[in-house]
Amino acid sequence: MRTLVQRFWEDKTGATAIEYGLIVTVLSLTIIGGIGQAADAMAWLFSDNSSRLVNAFAQ
Repeated sequence: MRTLVQRFWEDKTGATAIEYGLIVTVLSLTIIGGIGQAADAMAWLFSDNSSRLVNAFAQ
């Protein structure tokens, strides 16, 4: 039993998978937040009546 616990304690293979999982999670949240802000900026560009972009398409 002691040998089994010692092998489990010294095993580091799962740590790499957890680290990669955390990196993917942080990157995913960053991308989702960035897309949300870009969508808000695009909506503002097309909804503002004094925007040059709106005036260009109106003619």
